[in-house]
Amino acid sequence: MHRIPVGIFGASGYAGRELCALVNAHPQLRLEYATANAQRGETTVLGGQEVTFVATEDAPVNQAELVFSALPHGASAAWVAVARGEGLRAIDLSSDLRPGHTTEDVPYGLTEVARERLRDAPVIANPGCYPTAILLSLVPLLARGLVKAGSTIVLDAASGVTGAGNSPKAELMFAEVSENYRAYAVGNEHRHLPEMRFLVGSYGTDADLLFTPHLLPVARGILATVTVQLSQEIDNPLQLWHEHFAGERFIEISEKLPTLRDVVHRNAVRISVRKAHGLRAPTLIVLSAIDNLVKGAAGQAVQNANVCLGLPEAMGLPL
Repeated sequence: MHRIPVGIFGASGYAGRELCALVNAHPQLRLEYATANAQRGETTVLGGQEVTFVATEDAPVNQAELVFSALPHGASAAWVAVARGEGLRAIDLSSDLRPGHTTEDVPYGLTEVARERLRDAPVIANPGCYPTAILLSLVPLLARGLVKAGSTIVLDAASGVTGAGNSPKAELMFAEVSENYRAYAVGNEHRHLPEMRFLVGSYGTDADLLFTPHLLPVARGILATVTVQLSQEIDNPLQLWHEHFAGERFIEISEKLPTLRDVVHRNAVRISVRKAHGLRAPTLIVLSAIDNLVKGAAGQAVQNANVCLGLPEAMGLPL
C-alpha cells in the first residue's frame, strides 16, 4: 500500500514525539524525516519504530507531501512557509498561524467545527490544547445563540506538565510540581485567549472570556470547567450536546463527570453538563477532559491531516 510521506519539524518535544508515534503507527502515512536541532543524530523508538532526528536545516523538505510543525511559537511560521514554497501541505501546531496571531486567512483546525474548510486545505492552524477542551464544550451553546449577551464566560482549566513543553524550568521540576497545584498566567492574558475569542465571536456572541489556567501534578491531561450564563433556561442541557455532536467519533457526552483517566492516550474529549443552582441568571457548568498531547495537539493534527488528505478521519488515531 502506498503511504504518504510526511515530515515533522520540532520532533523532540512532547507533541512532536507524540506525532512521530502516531505517524509511525498510521496505516497510510510514512515518516520521512523528523527534525530536532539539539538532538540531531540521536535515535529513539517512537510508535514501535526507530526515529533518527536531523537538524531542521538539513531536512529533505521536498521529499514529504505534508509537514507537521511542532516548532516553538515564533519559529514555526517560517518553516511552514518553507514547506509551502516546496508545494507541501502544512499543519502548524504552534500559535503562529492561529487567529489573533496572524493576518493570514488560515483555517483554524478545530476539526469538528471546521471540517468542511479543512478539506484540501494547503495550511491548517492546529488549535491549542486549552482551546480544544474549552471551545468544544461551548459550541452547542454558541451555535444556538444561548449565551447571555454581555455576560462573562468563566474558564478554569488545569493541565498536566507536558503542556508546558520540555525545556528545563525550575518551576517544572519534580519537587516543585509533585504534591502541589497552582494557577499560572493569572490576569487574563494567556496566549490561547485570542483564538478562543475569535471562535466565540465568529458565532456573533459578545460575551467576555475570563481564563485562568492551572498546573496539575500529572504528566498529561486537561480538565476544564466552563461557567456560562444563558439567555434562557434549558430543561435538559445534556441533550443539547448529544444532538449537536451526534455521530462524532471523538466527542463523548456523558452523565458522569469526566476525569483524566477517561481520556489519556486517546484522541477524545469527554463532556458533561450541570445546571448551577442558587443563581439569579440561568447558568450552566460544562466540564470537559482531553489528553493535551493527543486530542489537544498531535492527535488533532493527525485528524486534520486525515481530513485534508481525504483519508478516513479516524484512521490511525487511538479511540
